[in-house]
Amino acid sequence: MIALQQVTLKLGAFELRDIAFEVEAGSHTVLMGRTGAGKTTLLEAICGLRRISSGRVILGGRDVTEAPPGARGIGFVPQDGALFQHLTVREHLAFSLKVREWELQRMESRVMELSDWLGLGALLDRTPAGLSGGEAQRVALGRAIASSPEVLCLDEPLSALDDETRAEVCGVLTELRERTHITILHITHNRHEADRLADRVLVLRDGRVGVESSSV
Repeated sequence: MIALQQVTLKLGAFELRDIAFEVEAGSHTVLMGRTGAGKTTLLEAICGLRRISSGRVILGGRDVTEAPPGARGIGFVPQDGALFQHLTVREHLAFSLKVREWELQRMESRVMELSDWLGLGALLDRTPAGLSGGEAQRVALGRAIASSPEVLCLDEPLSALDDETRAEVCGVLTELRERTHITILHITHNRHEADRLADRVLVLRDGRVGVESSSV
């Protein structure tokens, strides 16, 4: 579950005031809105990457308003994937596990599990320069979910993909939710993508978040 309670964010002259909404546990919720409306800013606040001026951020019943990003139990895929150019696919999948000091055998087992599921087994020793757009997004997704977070935040993860690759990654996201029941908050401008994936569509408009429609 994700809940924002009267959250106010200020970024220079830009401000979002008294934002309040909830994302049910295990749901796939899409947040839409015009460019510049503040969608990414909200996502970063949930992840702990941007400090809020007031209000509370609740994740799974825990108040994480003051918690650092690593303590929030969130996987995050930014718009460009943000892969490290010097790391291999294997090292990306292991990245958050090393930070959390997983035992080596357990870490290697988890990397192989993710690579098998995401179709990355033949790519484990490649760096991002040798990956297609869809492969890179699957690596970014694998890195984000490696430590089995309760919440996954996606910032337009499919926007740079062609139609065929977008459909492929949509399938991966659907399977991810079926496998793990993870709670997903997903920013997109693509209405077809939202209709395919989301239980509920929220819209950020004029500094307010409202329910637009349901796809179920």
